[in-house]
Formats: sequence, C-alpha cells, structure tokens
Amino acid sequence: MKFKSLITATILSAMAAGAAMAQEAEKTVNLFFWPGYVPDELLERFTAETGIAITMDIYDTNEALLAKLQAGATGYDVVIPSGYIIPTMIEQGLLQQFNARDLPNGSKIAPAFAEPDFDPDRAYTAPYMWGTTGLVYDSAKTGGELPESWSVFFEPGPLSGKIAALDDEVEVFNAAAYYLGFDKCTEDPKEGQAILDLLTQQKPDLLLYGSSGTIDRVLAGEVTMHHIWNGAAHRIRKSVDTARYIYPKEGITQWADNLSIPSTAEHPENAKIFINFMMEPANVAEISNFTGYMNAISGSEEFLTPEIAADPAVNMPADFADRLRPGRECSPAARDLRNKVWTRLKK
Repeated sequence: MKFKSLITATILSAMAAGAAMAQEAEKTVNLFFWPGYVPDELLERFTAETGIAITMDIYDTNEALLAKLQAGATGYDVVIPSGYIIPTMIEQGLLQQFNARDLPNGSKIAPAFAEPDFDPDRAYTAPYMWGTTGLVYDSAKTGGELPESWSVFFEPGPLSGKIAALDDEVEVFNAAAYYLGFDKCTEDPKEGQAILDLLTQQKPDLLLYGSSGTIDRVLAGEVTMHHIWNGAAHRIRKSVDTARYIYPKEGITQWADNLSIPSTAEHPENAKIFINFMMEPANVAEISNFTGYMNAISGSEEFLTPEIAADPAVNMPADFADRLRPGRECSPAARDLRNKVWTRLKK
C-alpha cells in the first residue's frame, strides 16, 4: 500500500509540476502590430500587472497581415486589422470570436463605434485607433501654405523628388481615385487604367514608396512632403511646428483599426486579457497621446493631452467632415483591378 501510495503521490506530483510548467508557458501573448503603434511603457506595465510577457512582430500593410494568416502563420495572438479588410478575414475563417462587448471594458466602447458595418456585433473585433490618411508637409520649406488638394502630391512641380508615398496598395490607389473623381472601389478597367496612368506619371517625382520610417524621413529632411497617416503627422508636428496636414478637398480616407484574435492563436485567453487592458480609458488615452490618433473608448477624454485636442491633424476641423471617405471592403472584381494596377506600377 505504501508503494502504491508512493507511486500515486509521484504521479500527482508530476502532474502538478507539469500543470505548473504549462501555466508558466502560457504566460505570454504574441502581438502582430503596425510599427510604432503602442508605447513600450504601456506594454511593460501590462506585463508588470498581469505577469504575461509580450513578444511582437511588425507588418506595414493590411495585405501583408492577410497574406501571412492566409499562408497558415501560427503563433500570433493579437493582430490589428483595419475595418475594410475584416469581412474578408471573417469570411475566410482567419479570426475567432471573442465578443468584445462581453469583456469587462466592453461597455466603454463609444456608441459611434459600437456597431461598425464590418462587425456589427463586435464579435470579432474591439476598437483601437481611428484616423485619416492624407499629406504632411513642412511649410517652412514650401514657402507657405499649400492648396488643400491631392494636386500637390500628383502634380508636385518644384517638390518633385522631395515627396514620398506610403508603400500601401489601398492608400495609394484610393488617393489617385479621389483625385480623379472615381469611386475607390471602381470595377471599370478604363478608370483603373486612368489611375495607373496617373500613378505612373507621378512615380518619377517620388523619392520612394515607404510605410515604415515616415516620421524620421520627414524629421531628417529627406522629404518635404509625405503621404501619411494623421497620427504620424501629429508626431512630426511635435518636433516641427511648421508642419501642416492636408485634408484634400477631393476626399480623404477615414480608417479604423481594431484588435482581433487570429483563429490560430495559441493564447486566446491571454489575448482577451490584453485586449481588455487596451480598452481601459486611461490606457487607450496613453496610446492616443503617443500615436496621435483618436480612440473609440468613452471616458478616455479626460486623460488626453491638450496638444492632441489642439492639433487639427488629430482633431479634424468640423468644416472638413464632408471630405471624409470611410474605408470599406471593395468587391472581388474591384480588389482584383486595384491589385493589377499596383502590380504593374511596382514592377
């Protein structure tokens, strides 16, 4: 009996040790994020408060994220897709349900963001940052204010060679479509050709296509104008008070990024803890203060810095509301046309 008890005790001890090791191994959450999109101090505080370690990989376009998951990538627990691409990700089974409204901070989602078209029940997404994609330039180097139009980007004149575009199929195509007066989800080959012609004509005027290092590129004086996200423009203005952000009169994309859990996530419970942490008003305000983008959490306003509220790149003037063009998922035919234009442009 003693021998049997000893065996039993040994088995139980081994099981307990194994469970403890498994629990310790689970104390991690793996992020796949846009670059420069969360302050390190906040991530460090999350680990200090929860004991959950963080690892992070970076991507620079929604299409890169989509391709990675479509290829069967595993190991990512939290990703940040933009609204327009989420229906495709849901349809292809790349995201798992976690019902953001059921999280402790789920009730704090601002009403305007509670039922987005891309995920009306917030079953697959929680809101993160939202903003616009326009143009930033240094007015000290342009001799003053520039017109509020995409014309300064597509027909730069003296700025030729001193401008850069995002290396982003959707944003570049959309900008050209707005300037030409086309629907950004056009399926018309003639309009696609006109967009390609415009972008091909512009290409020699660009220093480069680049979505990473946009802020440093402007601060270093490598370019005078950059196609850019408004939060990056805000961070530039913090160092260069002559920086200006353009809301082109022809139209400007309004986007919304979201926290989601891939279907292949290895630590989904830790992912939920992380997402809930990011929805805490004080925490998400810290992210807004760092990134220069607005968030969608009620109660965060009291934690925002005055400079955020004072910067028109972040707090858009009401007169520009009719210039906003919300991001949306285009039809397969439109996406195919857009991709063909982009592929031919970049060859």
